[in-house]
Amino acid sequence: MSEPEGLEFLPEADTDIKLLFVLLHGVGGTPQHLVPLAEALRAAFPAAAILVPAGFEPYDSAPSGRQWFSARGIDEDNRPARVAQAMPALVEYVRAAQARFGLLQSDTALAGFSQGAIMALEAVQAHDGLAGRVLAFSGRYARLPKVAPHYTTIHLLHGADDAVMNVSYAQTAQAWLDSLHGDCTIDVASKVGHELHPALVQRAIERLQTCVPLRSWEAALGLNQTPPSGETLH
Repeated sequence: MSEPEGLEFLPEADTDIKLLFVLLHGVGGTPQHLVPLAEALRAAFPAAAILVPAGFEPYDSAPSGRQWFSARGIDEDNRPARVAQAMPALVEYVRAAQARFGLLQSDTALAGFSQGAIMALEAVQAHDGLAGRVLAFSGRYARLPKVAPHYTTIHLLHGADDAVMNVSYAQTAQAWLDSLHGDCTIDVASKVGHELHPALVQRAIERLQTCVPLRSWEAALGLNQTPPSGETLH
């Protein structure tokens, strides 16, 4: 069976590429599942290159689909090791894309859904500054970090009624990062489950367009305090 191909959404040929988005699907998913997110980002950021790779492993619980790491028999103890094993290939992919388009790490955003969100969050923990932004939809950390990334702004987006990845994971992560003086926002959509809901996609775009990174905010104002964090969507 041939390897599934990823998707690419590139600007018009005469447009200088200024941003890079790498979108990571959930376990058992495919790049096609993230097309609505890719199209929304493309409309909002016409000078961005948007890459949607297929998970680097075949899904081991169904005849089709891809995964970043196996979820069979997964628990709190073995999850970090599985993520760590999968990480080098993803980091290599992101760095190759940055080199391809001549973009800096600060010009890069990682966006993931569910298992893809885990990979995005852990990528900037393993390599601080790999991306300037992370959009984590319906995700969690493999393990809460000991330190917050200094060069990455993290946006947590979750459904209040998520029965697969409970919203408490996002709420705990936001509070934990805040305690570490990390740069993080959280948005929770009421009556939304484990899905890439349009309300969360729109909120993610608003965050990208309006949220000044904490490191820039503090440098400009000369203050050692944090601006207001996230809010709840209704």
